[in-house]
Amino acid sequence: MKILLILTGKTTKEWITQGINYYYDKILHYINFEINTINITKPAGHLPDLIKNSEAEKQFKIIKKEDIVILLDENGKSMNSKNFALFIEKLMNTISNKRVVFIIGGAYGFSKKIIERANFKISLSAMTFSHQVVRILFMEQIYRAFTIINNEPYHHA
Repeated sequence: MKILLILTGKTTKEWITQGINYYYDKILHYINFEINTINITKPAGHLPDLIKNSEAEKQFKIIKKEDIVILLDENGKSMNSKNFALFIEKLMNTISNKRVVFIIGGAYGFSKKIIERANFKISLSAMTFSHQVVRILFMEQIYRAFTIINNEPYHHA
């Protein structure tokens, strides 16, 4: 299994980039992992639906037909870290030759087309975070999931 994380829009804060790089290196010890950042140009008028549709066009260029697509979405399924680890482990055991694509949307969320394409939606929290902060939070959870799967001491709960 390979995990691809699609980030919608540039990371503009150096501390976020540092956090992404920190967890990226750690995740690579466990699985084939890649990050693809979609650069966004805002369409005229800055209307949310136009922006989401423009983002979706770029997201669809990366997604393959056979990919398992999982959106990080406030309306997704909420799970604790252990359940997320079980979710990842189950994917590893059932779709070992496929790619799992997690997508962090832009500031306005996802277009209807991407939502319809998704196989799963997961929520990190009932709280709202900026799409940039979510990058570090989610990568930490991927790393934590693999330490749980491998019975390593990082996760103490």
